[in-house]
Amino acid sequence: MSTKKELKALNVIDVVRDIANRLNVDYEEENNEICMDIPEEAGIGHIKAISFSHGVGVMNVDIRLKKEVRFVLNQSLVKPLEIIFNRETTLYHEFEGQEKQTEIKHLESAIFSCNSKYGNVLTLKANEPICFFNLEINRKLFEEKIESFLPEMNEDLEGLFRDVNGINLFFHTDHYSLDIAKCIEEINASEDSGFTKSVFIEGKCYEILAHHLRQYVDDSSPDEKRTILRQSTVVKIEEAANIIDDTLEQATSIINLSKKVGLNQNTLQNGFQSLFGLSVKEYTQNKRMEMARHLMETTTMNITEITYRIGINSRSYFSKLFKQRYAMTPKQYLLKLESINQGKTETI
Repeated sequence: MSTKKELKALNVIDVVRDIANRLNVDYEEENNEICMDIPEEAGIGHIKAISFSHGVGVMNVDIRLKKEVRFVLNQSLVKPLEIIFNRETTLYHEFEGQEKQTEIKHLESAIFSCNSKYGNVLTLKANEPICFFNLEINRKLFEEKIESFLPEMNEDLEGLFRDVNGINLFFHTDHYSLDIAKCIEEINASEDSGFTKSVFIEGKCYEILAHHLRQYVDDSSPDEKRTILRQSTVVKIEEAANIIDDTLEQATSIINLSKKVGLNQNTLQNGFQSLFGLSVKEYTQNKRMEMARHLMETTTMNITEITYRIGINSRSYFSKLFKQRYAMTPKQYLLKLESINQGKTETI
């Protein structure tokens, strides 16, 4: 049986205060920031929040609970826009009073808003790592900042931000971008304090919001036409790179590599360009040349043996690639190594 906690707060600071009071634990509050630790009897971890002007606030949650908890965000006066970036275990969202429950999976984001009839409910599972970053926007306070830009927005986004009184229900989820993931990491890694910390995090929050609005528009495009690299895609691209690294002696086609990691060929190629600045073929060639150089330096294998060892069937083709990478042929590099080793021997 899950525990139900109704939070009638108006911003992220009040939410953390409410959680702390219900758990009967202390919290630290300074200026526009608050932090509380989960008590041992309830689990482990901490919840932090910081608020800014124009109704913008963030809550950073990193906890593990002993019991399942359903947080009912029933804010009677203000229906803020919530944007959650899930960094760990699946979260579950529903509009209270409706039967449908939607998953917010690992590396997914969700943007949603409730209304006076159906409040937001987040279910946090027990004994699982729960880690998410929540950007909250009070649209009534935010209206002054964004009013002049609304006509330029995507039609759906304009309607979402103009709904300052929270009349309509809204929910959208997809994998969040690499740029957003980097911003969250930079916030968590910040060692600033006081005003400097507040200004830095506020800037990053607006950067995250900008990335997410661009991503929302990109989400409406077919998969093959999307231009924004998702964090979940990065994980698969890194998996593909590891496969290449571990199987250099084999001829792995892009088609097979795509199937192994669950990406289409265009996404795989675009991902390699974004992460490494290279195509899949160029990445593979570079890794093979690095391996060849390592074998020359650490073994007594000849050039022909090395050629086959790195998965290339033509010695002349290998020599061409090696010279392109290191500005000398394999034979010239071996002679250079021999000269260096002889010099060391004479010195001894």
